[in-house]
Amino acid sequence: MAGFRSLAEQVRDPRLAPEQRRTALRKCLEKFAPYGHRATWHHLCDRVGIGTEDRRPAPERLTAALAELEEARRVWLAYDVEFAARRKREKHLGIRQPSALDDWHRCTWGGCGVVRCDDPLVHPAAPLADVLRRLIAALESAPGTACPVCACDRIAWRGGPDRPASGPVCTGCGIAVPEPVLTEQALLGARRARRAALAQAS
Repeated sequence: MAGFRSLAEQVRDPRLAPEQRRTALRKCLEKFAPYGHRATWHHLCDRVGIGTEDRRPAPERLTAALAELEEARRVWLAYDVEFAARRKREKHLGIRQPSALDDWHRCTWGGCGVVRCDDPLVHPAAPLADVLRRLIAALESAPGTACPVCACDRIAWRGGPDRPASGPVCTGCGIAVPEPVLTEQALLGARRARRAALAQAS
């Protein structure tokens, strides 16, 4: 199976038909999709003006979408390298117990679903790289009470049988907020609001 860089070369290859180049870009999202596959595709299409179902998009739009994806991937890979170096230093110092951040990071291996969107059609409007920089800054800071991407303080707890996972979600930009970036108080508030909403519904 082709890797991200090989697929990126196919997206840029002028000898390939637009359909093939579009397919290569979609396959890039199997390697790196910060919002999840569908939400990242929807975001890229919005940003460069491609219809999500357009089978023959303009090649320059495909390469623009790829450029945004590649920049975001560079940001994430640099963080990944630094994260691994930090864990190595901690282990050398005898700190072997993984933290909540370590647990979260393990679930985002490769950069897929780093800032998964609860609804694939609702995602931040900012460039992917900017979103990841904001997330990384929050991961490297003390926990807060607001979304690290859009600063919205309305965090809801989502979950249930129709969702693969439960957790805090920003009602502003739609991302699943990593628990390590939120204070215990913010998490408890979101859980309480969820319980209250369920009680009212029943």
